[in-house]
Amino acid sequence: MVVNRAHIIILFCATLWLPLDSCRKDDPTPVPNAPTAFPEIADLVFYEVNLRAFSANGDLEGVEQKLDHIAALGVNAIWLMPIHPIGTINSVNSPYSVRDYKAVSSEYGTMDDFVSLVDAAHEREMIVVMDWVANHTAWDHPWIENTEWYTQDASGNIIHPTGTNWQDVADLNYSSSPMREAMIDAMQFWIDMAEIDGFRCDAADWVPTGFWDQAITAIRSASDKPLLFLAEGADEGLLDAGFDVNFGWNWYDGIKNVYNGGSALSLIGIHESQMAEIPENKTQLRFTTNHDESAWDATPIALFGGLDAAFGAQVITTFMGGIPLIYGCQEVGQSSNVPFFSQVPINWTQNPDFLQSYQSMMAFYGSHPEARKGNISDASNGAIVSFVREYEGRQLWVAVNCRDQTYSVNVPVGWQEEWADAMTGELHTAGATRELGPFEWSIWVQEN
Repeated sequence: MVVNRAHIIILFCATLWLPLDSCRKDDPTPVPNAPTAFPEIADLVFYEVNLRAFSANGDLEGVEQKLDHIAALGVNAIWLMPIHPIGTINSVNSPYSVRDYKAVSSEYGTMDDFVSLVDAAHEREMIVVMDWVANHTAWDHPWIENTEWYTQDASGNIIHPTGTNWQDVADLNYSSSPMREAMIDAMQFWIDMAEIDGFRCDAADWVPTGFWDQAITAIRSASDKPLLFLAEGADEGLLDAGFDVNFGWNWYDGIKNVYNGGSALSLIGIHESQMAEIPENKTQLRFTTNHDESAWDATPIALFGGLDAAFGAQVITTFMGGIPLIYGCQEVGQSSNVPFFSQVPINWTQNPDFLQSYQSMMAFYGSHPEARKGNISDASNGAIVSFVREYEGRQLWVAVNCRDQTYSVNVPVGWQEEWADAMTGELHTAGATRELGPFEWSIWVQEN
């Protein structure tokens, strides 16, 4: 099992967030209910919640009941998939077909349930980010009466998004200033009413960057609290438009390629090229799965080659850089696909050793600044991803075998002397090479 391959020990704890004030006024006036200043962006750990899979009832209360489980993974930012009422015309029951931007679907509960969840997350020093679908609406959204708010064909018919088979949604027209204002108003509604902490913006590349600049500027100006904006898109222009984080699609493709026979040497190049294009104090969200991939492609267990391989891929993704994402279910080694157009609850009792390894690994990550910051020195070969991170005199060495057979890797310079096995804390000396078994991963710590 993975837990036997993990070399990890918790050396100290770090508090990532300042205390949260859970008070709320009855009127929809922005009330600070989040840290007075967000931590450095490098300290973020995201967790995505698919409500329909997360509990037996598939509702907001089920998420609130598992907040301690989420917190135990070192998470400080929760991304909730859409909670709005779903369209009924041409419906496939997708939560990304929004019928009302200012309401909670009865499938998930009530506005009070949502407010309770946000407050409970804040009490655990976690921010809550809503999934926001700005590219399109359901066909029975009230806005549909304003035909000029939607994209039309030559005959004046409203159309679904071009180049897709998304027949259940109508494409919005961002040449319409009144529609833009209504969209911004709807986003601000949730900050005022529920004191959320930001948005994960769906299909952000498909919406003009000019709108995002307009919206993010307006929303931040109207709010007395810090906010986080996450773009589901890889365009660096989104970061220039005000987003704090974009999606690491190239990283995801790259790590899949490595576990399917590609050279492990390729990942450092992807990492460096992506980070070189990102402005200071902004970064990239990196993942080995998310709701789309686990629904339509495959889960990490299937993609990477089993529990050990999936865990190793997450170790690389977590420690090499960017913000790590955990999609609710991957921490228990879910092997079968996880739909989000229907309700199929996760079995949270499967693979308890795997979950324990996730908890230990993420606790280590959260308590070691050198795991999240500093310079990276690559020591990989074709089969093993190996790199050293150094920050303020502290060093961390990560090595992950991406193959299903034993390989050796050269021990980095300086690590051939004394180092600490992070599983036991015992001091050791290493030779010129280190052997790793099939899909084995290791983390070592060393101080200068």
